[in-house]
Amino acid sequence: MCDFSCYGGASDEWLALEASLPPPPPLGQSVEEKRRAVNEGREQAAAQAMEALSRRVRTRDHSIPTRDGSKIKARSYRPRHVDGNASEDHPLPVYIHLHGGGFLFGTLASEDATCARVCLNARVVVLNVNYRHTPEHGYPKAWNDVEDAFEWLHDNMQLVGGDAARVVVGGISAGAQLTASLVLGKHVGRVAAPRPAIAGQVLMIPALVNMDCYEPQVRKMKDPSASSYEENKDAPILPVSACRFFTDLLKIDRAELGAENLKLNPGNAAPEQVKGLPPTVFGIAGLDPLRDEGLLYAKMLTESGVPTNVHLFKGVPHGFRRFGDKLSASKKWDEVMENGIRWALGSHTACPAFSVHTW
Repeated sequence: MCDFSCYGGASDEWLALEASLPPPPPLGQSVEEKRRAVNEGREQAAAQAMEALSRRVRTRDHSIPTRDGSKIKARSYRPRHVDGNASEDHPLPVYIHLHGGGFLFGTLASEDATCARVCLNARVVVLNVNYRHTPEHGYPKAWNDVEDAFEWLHDNMQLVGGDAARVVVGGISAGAQLTASLVLGKHVGRVAAPRPAIAGQVLMIPALVNMDCYEPQVRKMKDPSASSYEENKDAPILPVSACRFFTDLLKIDRAELGAENLKLNPGNAAPEQVKGLPPTVFGIAGLDPLRDEGLLYAKMLTESGVPTNVHLFKGVPHGFRRFGDKLSASKKWDEVMENGIRWALGSHTACPAFSVHTW
């Protein structure tokens, strides 16, 4: 039985920053107004950061057909030079990036700076996939879009200059849930069975279990009161009420809400189902309702022989990276994400025991 409450609590640095933040937006905002405001803010921050990055990367926009006859947008990023040499002449590893935002927020442009930094510092091609969002598109649309994008990438590997044998998938929050679903689905043969194996996955502040399918997670805890869903129910940035808001927008059919639905709930997989998964990197926030599902999944993977690299950012909430250099943990976040991609692409053996690196 598990108790991860030792990783809880807010840091002095976070409390000082929180006291300086403006009040939240008015409660009367519509979903569309919330989405527009958040996306505009993210795009402005990304555009500012790209002023120093854009000349070092080559970007290309793509249109990916989906199984329902629609199309989604994607953008690839390739370093202009690798180790001082032009990078166009040889295939590079590929990192598929799936953004966070509760399945509601996120655009191609909002991810430009993140993808450019990863591209340059991990020396990979990045494919930024703009899967479809709520409220217009509920479950399982985003999941299907990501699977279709994975297939498209392998059909167009030469177009992005990638190496099909070295594809890492990663995501943030909701994007990490889509990542874990794709990687597990591929592993058990439900998704893209003829394609090459996925080389690794990077799960940052991951959502891994739908909140209406959470009972198997609680049963793993020493006591329900020790669960991060209880401990961090009123946490900043992502309280449990916000989890409910995002979950309801997915409009999931009741028939899909079984805990055993691994497309929706990769975190509820059994040890025998995760055995053999590729190397997996975790970045988890201590002041986050989602903390324990990340740690529980990391523990199960480790104990099932999957190479894992687990990092926990103490004292900060879900989505803290948006505050940039106002938090020292932001630099560690970038290092975990970028170094994690390179780590996943290396050669590994099973970890001897479950361990967590704290920052």
